[in-house]
Amino acid sequence: MKHYLEIRLLPDPEFAPMTLMNALYAKLHRALVQLQSTDIGVSFPDYRLKEENFFKPQLGTRLRLHSTIDRLQELMNTNWLRGMHDHIRIGRIYEVPSQPQYAIFRRAQVKSNAERIRRRHMRRHKVDYQEALARIPDSVEKKLALPFLTFKSQSTEQMFRLYIKQEILEKPLPGDFNSYAISKAATVPLF
Repeated sequence: MKHYLEIRLLPDPEFAPMTLMNALYAKLHRALVQLQSTDIGVSFPDYRLKEENFFKPQLGTRLRLHSTIDRLQELMNTNWLRGMHDHIRIGRIYEVPSQPQYAIFRRAQVKSNAERIRRRHMRRHKVDYQEALARIPDSVEKKLALPFLTFKSQSTEQMFRLYIKQEILEKPLPGDFNSYAISKAATVPLF
């Protein structure tokens, strides 16, 4: 991960920054699937959790793609940003500064969907929906206080949230990235 490319969202009166980030990231995901990439990672320099200054957790308006210079050029040659050029500014490919911090950007999931828990309870305990509803209230659901992206599943056509958790580390860790450019174990430079 010696090189990176930064993409910055431009202010737009018609679209909220998260709407643009969702569209940009959906295009990135499709491009990484096409390339069958496991060597391109992403970082969010403006990643913020809910703090006094922010109303909600946010990924920010910049994303950085990290990989080798050849792999980043290969990605950019695929024309994956078609339709986004009026909404973004693309930087050149740069070398990562010396002595960066490192971070893992990974997916976070909560396994507390009340409807799913009720269905499982109905199967396991052979009870009807009304009894499962009485035993398992909506309040069992836990909410994540993390930034997220919203996608439409290509297979099910349903919307889903991809919650992103950032973990800061002192040293780099090798590994593969998935088609969302995130990883359970691999780090990207953070600066």
